[in-house]
Amino acid sequence: MEKPRLSFWQIWNMSFGFFGIQFGWGLQLGNMSAIYEKLGADPDRIPFLWLAAPMTGLVVQPIIGAMSDRTWNRLGRRRPYFLVGAILASAALFIMPDSSTLWMAAGLLWILDASINVSMEPFRAFVADKLPEEQRTAGFVMQSFFIGLGATFAGALPFLFSRWGIVGTTESGIPLTVKYAFQIGAVVFLLAVLWTVATTNEYPPEDMAEFERRRREKRGVAAYFSEIFSAMREMPPTMRQLAVVQFFTWLGLFSMWLFYVPAVARHVFGATDARSPAYTQGQEWGNLTFSIYSITCFAIAFVLPKLARAMGRRAVHALALLCGAAGLYSVYFISDPWLLMLSMVGVGIAWASILSLPYAILAGALPPARMGVYMGIFNFFIVIPEILQALTFGPLIRATFGADNPNTPLYMVIFGATCLVAAALCVVRVKEVPARIPATAVLQADETEPLTLPEAAQPVPSTGLVDGGTDLRER
Repeated sequence: MEKPRLSFWQIWNMSFGFFGIQFGWGLQLGNMSAIYEKLGADPDRIPFLWLAAPMTGLVVQPIIGAMSDRTWNRLGRRRPYFLVGAILASAALFIMPDSSTLWMAAGLLWILDASINVSMEPFRAFVADKLPEEQRTAGFVMQSFFIGLGATFAGALPFLFSRWGIVGTTESGIPLTVKYAFQIGAVVFLLAVLWTVATTNEYPPEDMAEFERRRREKRGVAAYFSEIFSAMREMPPTMRQLAVVQFFTWLGLFSMWLFYVPAVARHVFGATDARSPAYTQGQEWGNLTFSIYSITCFAIAFVLPKLARAMGRRAVHALALLCGAAGLYSVYFISDPWLLMLSMVGVGIAWASILSLPYAILAGALPPARMGVYMGIFNFFIVIPEILQALTFGPLIRATFGADNPNTPLYMVIFGATCLVAAALCVVRVKEVPARIPATAVLQADETEPLTLPEAAQPVPSTGLVDGGTDLRER
């Protein structure tokens, strides 16, 4: 099927749901560790309290991808999953800040994280479904833009509420600034996904009879697991190499998300008690600086394709990861809260690249008919580092730093920086799948106009960048 080019606003509409998804995810990542501490958790127990969510995601992500590959109804293929996930995630967000016990908060995080994945994973395949090859990079970059924008609002909202005079806490000690931010986030999440569902249609399968035949053959949970295991055995080499990059990248990111805000409160604001005013100030400031990395993300997102054309995607991604590492290393030397803004600029550069370039490299190596399941499997290498942290970091922290060491969060941020350096070194091993086009054909640098080639020489799925593509045998 030859897909029509979409306008800027059509790509905007189909990606707008990511604004709500990231709003919810940003609230979760920026506040849950502090909420756990408010409810009485020791720092070394925090990784364990995040365990249920990634364990669920390890199963949910590929199954949702496989199911969406074989779904077709009035809402389409991917949109039913956007909608169901948004409803469940919004409910969990709304209730979360009223948690009265540690385990209630952990259970709601479990539901929230699983529901966000139900909405988010099909969005990656949605880009490949809707956009012609020369616009795929624009689609992934637009998602990065909305991810940065959503996270910016999520990080800034509790701080702004505090400056607007909102004070007080819930009965369990959670600040009202956080409570109101979560409840606004629940509404934004649902409305943003509804906008994408209402404004964007999906293309039906080209051969509906064959699609229905394959769907009948793949009924039941066992069939989906069979499809997942088959896809893993046949994983393209480029995806295997990117998996190592993703593993170290997300090990570093989760270390930052779990420990950066507590590190700011303790190291920069000098808080010793999680219930003290200084800790609350540090928490609010840490979340505000998180908004800086998100602002940086959406500010530079549209620059990445041009840089990648000039330098190559692997080089740009490696340099971006090193910028993120430098930003996290700098936290160790900072005592002035304002300088944390500069630290988060480096993280924002890395974040913009993490959200787009690995997927742009990956897309050209995947068979279109299995796009959903492979996008789900690719996220194993986001979830597995989180599970590894939850299972091992508590004992390692106690053995290395001691159970009551106030500098533990800071040391874990430094560990995250080191993981980003390892990811940057692994990027050079990734071998991209080149597009097989005639040597006489020259790709235009301006991606706003499609390249016209003889019919026999039309490139097969590529990322829209000069060195992206996939093998002709996958047609």
